[in-house]
Amino acid sequence: MTVDIAVIDYGMGNLRSVAKALAHVAPDASVVVTGEPAAIRDARRVVLPGQSAMPETMAGLDASGLRDVVLACLADRPFLGVCLGLQMLFETSEEGPTRGLCVLAGHVRRFREEELALPGGERLKVPHMGWSPVDQTRAHPLWAGIDNGARFYFAHSFHPVPADAALTAATTSYPAPFTCAIARANIFAVQFHPEKSQRAGLRLLANFVAWNGTL
Repeated sequence: MTVDIAVIDYGMGNLRSVAKALAHVAPDASVVVTGEPAAIRDARRVVLPGQSAMPETMAGLDASGLRDVVLACLADRPFLGVCLGLQMLFETSEEGPTRGLCVLAGHVRRFREEELALPGGERLKVPHMGWSPVDQTRAHPLWAGIDNGARFYFAHSFHPVPADAALTAATTSYPAPFTCAIARANIFAVQFHPEKSQRAGLRLLANFVAWNGTL
């Protein structure tokens, strides 16, 4: 049976909370957490979450045999990446170092200690954890009904640096601005956790459920 939304289970990540949030915003949709290639290939929408270290995450994806399935889904249907599900889309990560899926040009870098100083002399800590305002840099269907500057929940030490600035759909500052959301064709991915971001996060997930995969 074709499901509406498949949350990809490759042995890593906070899968159940993402699936629960999706089921909350779309009670009439079928939402499954699955590592079955056929179920993922047949799903109308796909979510790739991740909450671990990049080397283990990529190893888990390869060990599950789902790399080709993920790449196929990235090509032809609404696709949402969350946290490491965003970072995995790029070519390389400093964490490891590790090679990603190479779907998007660019790399993933760690926050630099020398960049974390505030004007008063205090320093921000790594990882970046907690609520931060998100600056929407361009219009997108997934931002519908979400105020620019709405706060989302972050928990990460690395962030993407796209080679093409046009990929960036939003930035946040810690304390310098960095890309926290990207969009290209049927792909939308975020560094923050919408499933932990209360009203704004649930609205983004609801927008994803309604999105047809075009800009």
